[in-house]
Amino acid sequence: MVRVLAVATLVSTYLLLVLGSTVRVTDSGMGCQGWPLCSGQAGPIDNFHPLMEQSHRLLATLVTLLIVALVVVVLRSGESSRHVRGPALTSAAIIVVQIVLGAVTVFTTNAPWTVALHLLVAALFFAVVTVTAVASFIGAERTWSLRRGARPLGWAAVGALWVIVTSGSLVVNGGAQTACRSWPLCPSSTATFGRVAIQMAHRSLVLVGSVLVVWFLIGLRRTSRDRVVRRLAASALMLLALQVVAGAISALDGARAGAADVHLAIASALWCVVIAVFARSAVGDEAARCSPAHADVTG
Repeated sequence: MVRVLAVATLVSTYLLLVLGSTVRVTDSGMGCQGWPLCSGQAGPIDNFHPLMEQSHRLLATLVTLLIVALVVVVLRSGESSRHVRGPALTSAAIIVVQIVLGAVTVFTTNAPWTVALHLLVAALFFAVVTVTAVASFIGAERTWSLRRGARPLGWAAVGALWVIVTSGSLVVNGGAQTACRSWPLCPSSTATFGRVAIQMAHRSLVLVGSVLVVWFLIGLRRTSRDRVVRRLAASALMLLALQVVAGAISALDGARAGAADVHLAIASALWCVVIAVFARSAVGDEAARCSPAHADVTG
């Protein structure tokens, strides 16, 4: 049951992020003037923008209920789920903060800083939910610690990817998504210098962050004894390549809603898989140190 709820929460959170992106790129963030109801009613919603915003809120409610159910089941499971307890409780705390930020975003009529903070906390929440799902598939008898088991390069790669997500949010909030209609450079743009600078800063961060992420993933592909880690790393590399292509298409297409939405959907999937690799690699390292084969080699 812990695994079922953890995976259901992970899938629902991913869909929530994608739907939130759709709300943002279609300018539906103020489709509902009130909170938590939509302009004083729960539905039905017969216009596009209120429908998108209220659908996002309903899906957020489902994710919240799943988190609550997961925490209850984990706490009732006792020692058998002790390794899931920390991530599950952390995700419950973050979802409370996210709900408050969602309300603040509505009350401030989508102020840029609230929208950006809302997305950043959403990325953090998705990361913790991913760690919870990974932890649910680890036996309670196995030692597992991100602090001790994860590699420094892994922390650097995850941090770099989070910065990329952050800068992408600043691009949208700063109205710079259409500043450069060329890729990868921006030789002849009619946009203001500030918007071009934001766009090019994002592309530069993508370049640096991608190098760290690729370095981390290829290293795991070569050295990890865990078949799951190697497969996840390969999946992340493919998603990273797709994300670069999606970013180029979005830029050349003028950042239209459809292309921008696909761009963030792939970015969310990439974030999820890299976090999963990061978390699982900590288990793989610890498992390797405790394996009989390793004991024989080290004497």
